[in-house]
Amino acid sequence: MDMADLLHRYFGTRDLAAIAPAALPDGIERMRVDFGMMQDRGQRFALWSLLVVLGDAPDLDIACAHEEDREAARNLLDLLAAAPE
Repeated sequence: MDMADLLHRYFGTRDLAAIAPAALPDGIERMRVDFGMMQDRGQRFALWSLLVVLGDAPDLDIACAHEEDREAARNLLDLLAAAPE
């Protein structure tokens, strides 16, 4: 899944900075519902990654059933923590 496509699907824009603050709760709620129903590991990871960026991701033990997915998630979290603000 492409992040720009996810942004467009849930928030109506491909630009993270252009999301209206009032639109965030509804878009995040739709993402969390889709995340809970998603079976494809790659698509779940993409949704989880965007939820991380938005500050509303479920914990790793809930989000990732497979150890390799949890390791990829930890790597993403480390990269985000090391990125300049």
